[in-house]
Amino acid sequence: MRREEKRREEKRREEKRREKRREKRREKRREKRRKEKKREKRRKEKREEKRKEEKRREEKRREEKRREEKRREEKRKEKKRKEKKRKEKKRKEKKRKEKKRKEKKRGKIPSCWGKTTNLHVSKSTRHVHWEQKRARECLMGWCMVVKEQK
Repeated sequence: MRREEKRREEKRREEKRREKRREKRREKRREKRRKEKKREKRRKEKREEKRKEEKRREEKRREEKRREEKRREEKRKEKKRKEKKRKEKKRKEKKRKEKKRKEKKRGKIPSCWGKTTNLHVSKSTRHVHWEQKRARECLMGWCMVVKEQK
């Protein structure tokens, strides 16, 4: 009986030890899983952070590209404006020179034009139209003044 008891006791102890070992192993596994989960979480966060960073960089590049394009466009427009202005200036200068040349050819506009009677002056064509055939030069020597009326 005593031996029997001893044996049972021994069995019980053995069982306890086994249980303890099992528990330890379980705990180790749990710990391992926890650590693995943590590691995975960290990896995920890092990946996410990297992705966000890449996105930001990409956005920055795009923004820079847009700015560059806008600047180029502005430059092109400015160049076009300057060219237009230059051409306009050239055209006006040409017109002015032509006007001067024609004026020189024709002579200066007299101050007595349009003031005398029976004498019509067209300012646009700068031609003098006589209503009478008999006329003499005016005192200035520029235009014709009607001497007598018929």
